[in-house]
Amino acid sequence: MRIGIDLGGTKIEALAIDEAGAERARLRVPTPATSYEDSVKAIAGLVGELERRVGARCTVGVAHPGAVSPATGLIKNANSTRLNGRPLPADLERALGREVRLANDANCFAVSEASDGAAAGCGIVFGVILGTGVGGGIVIDGRPVTGAQAIAGEWGHAPLPLPRDDERPGPPCYCGRRGCIETWLSGPRLQEQFAQRTGRQMRATEIAAAADHGDAEAAAQMELYCDRLARALSVVINIVDPHAIVLGGGLSKMEALYRQVPALWKRYVFSEPDFIATRLLPPRYGDSSGVRGAAWLWPA
Repeated sequence: MRIGIDLGGTKIEALAIDEAGAERARLRVPTPATSYEDSVKAIAGLVGELERRVGARCTVGVAHPGAVSPATGLIKNANSTRLNGRPLPADLERALGREVRLANDANCFAVSEASDGAAAGCGIVFGVILGTGVGGGIVIDGRPVTGAQAIAGEWGHAPLPLPRDDERPGPPCYCGRRGCIETWLSGPRLQEQFAQRTGRQMRATEIAAAADHGDAEAAAQMELYCDRLARALSVVINIVDPHAIVLGGGLSKMEALYRQVPALWKRYVFSEPDFIATRLLPPRYGDSSGVRGAAWLWPA
């Protein structure tokens, strides 16, 4: 029996699954706004309650923002800044009295979709988060790739490939650089760009829906968004050559992406345009992929 924990900025979700991946119990609590230590206690409490419900001691995996530094064992790069500089792996293992496996939340999304989700059976999977930020994770043969700096898959902070003249130097990014992929493809930036071009305030998914219903301004914005996404993913395909790319996050609900982007990335991928085997897929588990992927950090 496996337990997965998804430690988010506003909520902590916990899930117990059996050996076949079937859900046995699920719990959710608000992330404590008081202290880091209270978050560790909340996770330990969720694990204890799930184990009571399923009647078994379980393995525990945790999805979290940021990464565990290979140099220090401390959390880094987390947008939940309370975690940064904290020994989360050691503190959770002390609280639970067992080994705990941790991975970046985007990696856990990719693990979930590669294990028994949309990309089940695919050897190399790239999981993409398109939401308030842009993240990614790489899974090979069911296992997440972490990398030497624990930043494998962090494509959101690479420059947008093949920038046009009006895309240079690009918008400022919170990381201190300009023109990062995240500054072009995140939901808030899509909305900002549409508002700047048209004066209209619409949510990203509303822009996509309007484009599907014949709105010319929305269609032009989505065409540009899809071309930027195709350029960004073409570099991933050229380097990692995944069998499948699975989209997650709020923008993954935009159906136009799955029609338009594979047609557009043929211009940019270093392969025969008529034979690009990589598939672009919607997620099977959506918002539940993070917590499921955390559980699957302990493979059978």
